[in-house]
Amino acid sequence: MRIIGGTHRTRKLNFPDAPGLRPTSDRIRETLFNWLRDDLHGASCLDLFAGSGALGFEALSRGASWVDFVENSVVAKAALTEALVTLHFTNAAIHCEEALRWIARQLAPEKAFDIVFLDPPFTDNLLPQVCRKLADSALLKPTAKIYIETDATAPQLAVPAEWQLLKIKRAGNVSFGLYRASAVAEI
Repeated sequence: MRIIGGTHRTRKLNFPDAPGLRPTSDRIRETLFNWLRDDLHGASCLDLFAGSGALGFEALSRGASWVDFVENSVVAKAALTEALVTLHFTNAAIHCEEALRWIARQLAPEKAFDIVFLDPPFTDNLLPQVCRKLADSALLKPTAKIYIETDATAPQLAVPAEWQLLKIKRAGNVSFGLYRASAVAEI
């Protein structure tokens, strides 16, 4: 995997081959980070199904102030830790835990997030429950942006009613969209 923009542009990172690990492609990341261009600088981000960390590392390289990586694979966690050291990123934390359990433990979170990346293994079917738990938590700022990546052949994802769809696109077998946590327009 390589970082495609920001201070670490063209840096390559190695990650183990693991079940369900499917790094977001360069093409999709380029589109996503073009969408987020005006929101990244200084943003606090959550990479909830971190896997390779492609989305979180890209955000850090492009000016995010903080990223929490949540990944339940011990092997992937070790690779994420190694990448943080290699890239000299100190503005991140890695949590080796299942996503729903991690959300449930955040009863009084220290911070709310500006941007959340949701790209779970397609076969896990966790997104409906994760989206609802996030919407009901204190983890999202009112105008937080939520990126969701799904299998393009899957039925359309039902997101919380209060989330507003901002952008949606398809690339090959992947459908991806960007939502705002609150359907109320920004002032």
